[in-house]
Amino acid sequence: MNMTPVDKKTVEDVIASHHLINFGKATIREVVSISSKLEQLTGIEFIRMEMGVPGLQPSPIGVEAEINALNKGVASIYPAIDGVPELKDETSRFIKAFIGIDLPAKGCIPVVGSMQGSYASFMTCCQSEAKKDTILFIDPGFPVQKQQLRVMGYKAATFDVYDFRGEKLQEKLEEYLKQGNIAAIIYSNPNNPCWICLKENELEIIGRLAKQYDTIVIEDLAYFAMDFRKDLHVPFEAPFQPTVAKYTDEYILLISASKAFSYAGQRIAVACISEKLYTKKYPLLKERYGIDEFGNVFVQRVLYALSSGTSHSAQYALAGMFRAASDGTYDFLKDVKEYERRAKRVKDIFLENGFEIVYDKDQDEQIADGFYFTVGYPGMTSGELMKELLYYGISAISLMNTGSDQQGIRACVSFIKDNQYQLLEERLKLFHKNHPLN
Repeated sequence: MNMTPVDKKTVEDVIASHHLINFGKATIREVVSISSKLEQLTGIEFIRMEMGVPGLQPSPIGVEAEINALNKGVASIYPAIDGVPELKDETSRFIKAFIGIDLPAKGCIPVVGSMQGSYASFMTCCQSEAKKDTILFIDPGFPVQKQQLRVMGYKAATFDVYDFRGEKLQEKLEEYLKQGNIAAIIYSNPNNPCWICLKENELEIIGRLAKQYDTIVIEDLAYFAMDFRKDLHVPFEAPFQPTVAKYTDEYILLISASKAFSYAGQRIAVACISEKLYTKKYPLLKERYGIDEFGNVFVQRVLYALSSGTSHSAQYALAGMFRAASDGTYDFLKDVKEYERRAKRVKDIFLENGFEIVYDKDQDEQIADGFYFTVGYPGMTSGELMKELLYYGISAISLMNTGSDQQGIRACVSFIKDNQYQLLEERLKLFHKNHPLN
């Protein structure tokens, strides 16, 4: 029997204590719980790659702006549900500066993280037209967004984009859209979990078909401008963050402070609704809520019911960070490029020990180094690999839970510490030795 850094029976007992039907489908939080319990029981340091938590200090500009707002007494006052004017204006300006499109301040709505933004978007989209009760995921994707639909009772359709890059995307998308039940299409760009980045021809296909089939597009920009192959940090100058907004006029952009500004703890993001969609009227919404305008329902009915507004002080934090970035006095991407450096080192260690990058290309271009990447090991399923790595003190999530049809795991580099590169190398060398490839 091969010796491993972590006792196999201990791993199996901890997994069993979580009563999971299929370990390969364990949620991110369940994997976190299992890894934490194993660290506690064994005293062995785990290399934690399962959860996408920022591993950098929060933006000092945001912290200072939030402290100033608190000192002015905003904590005692309910914020307007549609956002403080300062944040709405700065969001509109930030979008112009870094995406290169015009989106009125009225449509820039603060939300309690992009998670609330997607929840409210799904709900409003699925309630707008009677036959459209399904959200189409261009997967792999963030598993919790499908959980949101299960909570709401709406449907999810999904396909793995792995074999449908470039022009192949059109036929696959149309296969779903022509059924007439798709309320919205959602994807992240850069992508969680595999860090693929949709190219202009793919965004054009999505936008054109969305217009043709009268479907809303939800573009999740949680990792805003973090495709480090491009220099996207100069405000009001190309190149800009790629967007479907160039190709359709009914869309919602979700822009989060969590990763780009390392401001995850304050749960602040913006849902940015295009002008045409914001003012679009739906009889079914009027029947349900007494008002028919999409944006008005999103704000005054859905968000009001969910949280009655977003943290007052955090709105000023995000406004301050957006303002400094648009002014060109704060290069927010300079800080988060640390993830690029970490990813390259960690990827190399995996590759040197028999692993393969699963989602390795954006069409004909090598994938970027960034917050996440995906790896597989020949002959192992996603669930088998995720479990086996626990024996070596390495935790990650299975691709099985992300809508992927490929075999492998998602690795996040945000928590990798300087002392762990050597530790990772030692453990993966042992893994490779214990699992020789023919």
